[in-house]
Amino acid sequence: MNSITDVGGIRVGHHQKLDPDAGLGTGWARGVTVVVTPPGTVGAVDSRGGAPGSRETDLLDPANTVRHVDAVLIAGGSAYGLAAAEGVMRWLEENGRGVVMPGGVVPIVPGAVIFDLDIGAWNCRPTPEFGYAACQAAGVDVAVGTVGAGVGACAGVLKGGVGTASTTLASGVTVGALVAVNSAGNVIDQTTGLPWMAHLADEFGLKPPPPQQIAALARLRAPSSSLNTAVGVIATDAALSPAACQQVARAAHDGLARAIRPAHTPTDGDMVFALATGAVEVAPHIDTPTAFSPETALVAEVGAAAADCLARAVLVGVITAESVAGIPTYRGTLPGAFPQPKGNR
Repeated sequence: MNSITDVGGIRVGHHQKLDPDAGLGTGWARGVTVVVTPPGTVGAVDSRGGAPGSRETDLLDPANTVRHVDAVLIAGGSAYGLAAAEGVMRWLEENGRGVVMPGGVVPIVPGAVIFDLDIGAWNCRPTPEFGYAACQAAGVDVAVGTVGAGVGACAGVLKGGVGTASTTLASGVTVGALVAVNSAGNVIDQTTGLPWMAHLADEFGLKPPPPQQIAALARLRAPSSSLNTAVGVIATDAALSPAACQQVARAAHDGLARAIRPAHTPTDGDMVFALATGAVEVAPHIDTPTAFSPETALVAEVGAAAADCLARAVLVGVITAESVAGIPTYRGTLPGAFPQPKGNR
């Protein structure tokens, strides 16, 4: 499905509240996205932005004790949106997920937020009910664009959103990515009307739009504040250690840097989580130098695929986004970049 849920056992759910008349500073335009993992999933995280908003990320340090992750939350509403994690934990507890303790279970739910409070009303923010509802809605079919954590997102001068992508390696390992694109930098080059990475234009069937549409794009200015963030989740079915997951998360940031310019700014909270379900065991390369761990070659391969998937997911989130609060969309501003239906001249 070219989705993060191509990794077996991974499920994604969204919940949002969006008023038809939401504007800049008025109405509801907020949501959350939850990635629910199969039991035994190992996790790690890497943060590159200068202004992250997160929870339980210290726990994911490979030096620490807890290895497994039950779900990852991406929420709108800046730091207020972290309240949605309570609902995620409640749903997981009801379903018996978490670290087993004498009195019950403690679900492990790391998460991160995007700053989207300028879109919609400042006091309209995700609650625990958002997280619970997103878990209930989790499945293999992943809606993209203006959904979940992408409802109030912007990508430079255009509307941002949620995107996903996946690939399968020659080894049989599947790698998938999901991202909420709320970047200060642009995903679309304002001088060409196309993605920064030319091969993505070919892959998505995009073509140079007419000059007048490029001129209209060049005149646009960012509709919201400069406080932004892109939050990504990488998933793979490879069997990886927590340290290897952290290396994959680091490598995946290359995908953000390729697709968004600029990325990782002092006002971004750019963060990538990496999850490994461990369903696929890959034999170590026999030519791996003895100075390196047996999984080194696999980690390099998965990391490179993760960066590619994340870059593609970023573009998916932008080209599928629908307008909120009058924020221009890629398709609405540059319709000439898309193939025309047969019979349309």
